[in-house]
Amino acid sequence: MKKRVFAMLMAAVMAFSLVACGNKTDNGGSGDAADTAETIKLGGVGPLTGGYANYGLSVQHGAELAAKEINAAGGVNGKQLEVNFQDSQGDPESAVAAYGKLMDWGMNVCLGGVLSGETASVVAAAKADDMFIMETTGSADKCIDGNDKAFRICFYDSYQGTAAADYLKDNALADEVGVFYQSDNDYSAGLYSAFTAECEKTGVTIKETQTFTAATATDFSTQVNALVNSGVKVVFIPIYAEEASTFLTQAKGKFAEDVYFFGADGLDGILGKVSQDVTIADNVLMMTPFAADSADPKVQAFVKAYEEAYGATPDQFAADAYDAVYTVKAAVEAAGGSTSGTDLAAVMTSLTVEGVTGTMTWNADGNTNKAASAILYKNGVGTLFGQNAAESTENTENTDTAE
Repeated sequence: MKKRVFAMLMAAVMAFSLVACGNKTDNGGSGDAADTAETIKLGGVGPLTGGYANYGLSVQHGAELAAKEINAAGGVNGKQLEVNFQDSQGDPESAVAAYGKLMDWGMNVCLGGVLSGETASVVAAAKADDMFIMETTGSADKCIDGNDKAFRICFYDSYQGTAAADYLKDNALADEVGVFYQSDNDYSAGLYSAFTAECEKTGVTIKETQTFTAATATDFSTQVNALVNSGVKVVFIPIYAEEASTFLTQAKGKFAEDVYFFGADGLDGILGKVSQDVTIADNVLMMTPFAADSADPKVQAFVKAYEEAYGATPDQFAADAYDAVYTVKAAVEAAGGSTSGTDLAAVMTSLTVEGVTGTMTWNADGNTNKAASAILYKNGVGTLFGQNAAESTENTENTDTAE
């Protein structure tokens, strides 16, 4: 008799467990548990340690600041935002493990990865989870491909390369240019490919091209001498700040004073890399949708709040992350409070968000439309070089054309 009663009790417990499990969704985005939750959990992955930590920390801080502001104003549909960033150390495999930790935490919306390689890994891992990804700074053309729930705030690489070539022509900076890029890095090679293709269309001549790889990223003397001897007035450097600081340090005093070094968002943080002598970054031009010295009241309010919170001027990576969190807020509200990846993706192309990186709309392919400008660094200060109204990404090259 005792055995029979015990068996009946165990059956009841198992039945209750099955019912409870049946109400739980993969990412907490829909169902009873999510509807009654008091918070919306935002998870991000990026390098918080190592040589690229400046990018990851900027993204983390920008996201946290936006969440703090939104929570102070009442949250999103009455729910508070939580931000959890996991360190990837810039490694795609570590990024997937970090994504898994965030899923175990109960993440509702993912802010993607910081670098393009880790972003591609996270986007692929999230495909089966009904997880909406509001990518902050992963810019390689294809890093959000294959997942229709992945959208991004930042420009994609072939757009940046095209816009940089157009900017040179439109502002009459040079008819002949040199190029220095990393041939084994997708970000750098993608920008190079788009830039050279657009230069051919606009009549700008690539007079000298020099390359390097991760294994040869310490001594650029041969490349510097070749570019100096070419006599070009602009050197396109679609590389990250870490490698750019080495190049610019070795190039200092060898080029004429009127030569520009022109790059894209990877140069963000260059002043921190040359803090021992900020004049190393003199004449660096950087394509960006964000300028901390903009007179826009939204930008100035963001810069002030960021400086008060973190004791530093925000860069584009921080600004993109800040806008990403506000975009998540807009998407959740447009989706009637749902955090389901399917529901959020469905409303993205109908949104217009006024952010600190510009007025943003989105295409069905996940890419954003917003304007770009250029910042010029001189004596440790970056100021707007001029305003360049970027064409819609719908009018640029198809993302599949760049590697």
